[in-house]
Amino acid sequence: MTARPISRRGLLRSALLGGPALALPGCAHEDGPRRRLTLATGAPGGPYHAFGRALAAEAARTPPYPRVTAVSSAASVDNLRRLTAGSADLALAMADAAEQALHGAGPFTTPARVTALARVYVNYTHLLAPAHGPVRQVADLAGRPVATGATGSGAQVLAGRLLRVAGLTGGRAVREQRLGLAESVAALRRGTVDAVLWAGGVPTPALSTLARRVPLRVVPLEAEAEALRAEYGPVYSAVTLPAGVYGLTAPATTVGVGNYLLARPQVPDRDARDTLRVVFDRWRVLLREVTAGARLEPRFAVATGDLPLHPGAVAYYRSVYG
Repeated sequence: MTARPISRRGLLRSALLGGPALALPGCAHEDGPRRRLTLATGAPGGPYHAFGRALAAEAARTPPYPRVTAVSSAASVDNLRRLTAGSADLALAMADAAEQALHGAGPFTTPARVTALARVYVNYTHLLAPAHGPVRQVADLAGRPVATGATGSGAQVLAGRLLRVAGLTGGRAVREQRLGLAESVAALRRGTVDAVLWAGGVPTPALSTLARRVPLRVVPLEAEAEALRAEYGPVYSAVTLPAGVYGLTAPATTVGVGNYLLARPQVPDRDARDTLRVVFDRWRVLLREVTAGARLEPRFAVATGDLPLHPGAVAYYRSVYG
């Protein structure tokens, strides 16, 4: 039987403050051949899919060679449901959706048993509109068609909360179009939506390509970042889109939310530990097509909020901290 997941707070207290040593997880499921791990990612062309494919490829060539197969999905919410159902062993998910699953809130009717391996990078919320269009601030979205992410994606969770704190409900509600990234880009080019709400790395290649064809306005979300943090806690933060991306002439403040690499508690400790070794050995390759300028360090990676760390992850981080 796998040991009870240990929270990051306990791990950090021991590793960083010199407290009593944590009991190492048991060695259950350590024997026998390595199992193949199914990693639920996202839609082709999106950052989750790019990260997942890169992780599967690097695992095949990086000791200790865990066996990882990346599969496409509708992203966060879909991935969390797959973990719960047992059709995926590993998954990527936005932090807000993961915490909803853990507590059985939002689109999840019962609490999910999921554990974290790492917080791998931060999503930047993009609210983009044509530069010469009617949307100049968040309030201008009222009553307009807006692409808010595919059904089953974490973008839908974020969009619902963001629109609520912005007062865009009831008679001021937007006309949500549940479209994935590629479909959102196409709809903005056709003019069938007035804005796109997307959460991903910076720059997101599909949006960089769009910005070269259509002059874009990046709508700042500083007030909304503060409101989300006040309402839902530190799962949200204010982050800065740098000048130069998507044609920005000056930095713009927006909403940041972490992305977690998750595992079913039943994943053997050795497989979780070995997957993390690949992640930290090859993080530059894994993040290259996902978000520019990001780094992955253990002190950042263990910040998984309410999500408990998998015992194999605890063993890995203890080996790093010494």
